Amino acid sequence: MRIYVAGHSGMVGSAILRQLRKRDDVELITRTSSEIDLTDQAAVRQFFQDERPDQVILAAAKVGGIAANNSYPAQFIYENLMIECNVIHQAYAAGVEKLLQLGSSCIYPKNADQPMREDALLTGTLEPTNEPYAIAKIAGIKLCESYNRQYGTDYRSVMPTNLYGPGDNFHPENSHVLPALLRRFHEAVQSGAPEVVIWGSGTPRREFLHVDDMAEASLFVMDLEHETYLRETQPMLSHINIGCGEDVTIRELSTMLADVTGFTGQLAFDATKPDGTQRKLMDVSRLERLGWKASIALEHGIHDTYKWFLSQPADGLRDQ
Repeated sequence: MRIYVAGHSGMVGSAILRQLRKRDDVELITRTSSEIDLTDQAAVRQFFQDERPDQVILAAAKVGGIAANNSYPAQFIYENLMIECNVIHQAYAAGVEKLLQLGSSCIYPKNADQPMREDALLTGTLEPTNEPYAIAKIAGIKLCESYNRQYGTDYRSVMPTNLYGPGDNFHPENSHVLPALLRRFHEAVQSGAPEVVIWGSGTPRREFLHVDDMAEASLFVMDLEHETYLRETQPMLSHINIGCGEDVTIRELSTMLADVTGFTGQLAFDATKPDGTQRKLMDVSRLERLGWKASIALEHGIHDTYKWFLSQPADGLRDQ
């Protein structure tokens, strides 16, 4: 089985690659962004015609936190739409019958009932701070479903909750909340700072899933028998949530990060900064009925992530 992992060098793609490398029945196909620009239609067409993979895992995306989404909305919607359109269509054109596309929990309406079920999709207004990215990810789901309906392909979508773990982006402003705060607490300990400033009120609740759990769940969904997958999905409501089914407040997360990094100063919440959606908890009952459940506890996962962070060179990933 020849499997192409698009976005293999990112946090999500590299975690999936680690899982696939444990198998002895697959041949992995990868390309770095310098080797192929997935927004370039001609380049993607040529790649698929040359390589002819049996399966595709689409983990490539332009991602970032609230600040990045606010600052670069055009890039977020354009690049993600182009990547999805090119990879999904050229996979079909090259005869790829099975594909897994990874999305995000931000596809759901800002005021969706909690926990968010798959059928909440397209039932309300999106969170403005990441609307362009969310629309691109919704389009990816609908691309997969439309190709399945018209061409009989088996293209599936999974929607992970907030992810963290080895390989994350730790930029202090352009990353997601957990890695950004982890770096901030680490640097406060290193400098002896008396306080750490945290964006927002600290009251929003977020669910966090270790990227290794996400990778395991994604391949679980990918490997499901087609009949089993169809029993839990519908032709135009086919995506599956991936999460742990539990959430914490940003204040609780900050306290946990302070403990892991050894920070003993004060926590200061800057209410002039945006909170984003007040709560984002995934309903993972569909995935659990299929037979998968998360196993990495948040505090254990943060310890694992911090250990990886400390192992990186000073001018490496943590200085993104």
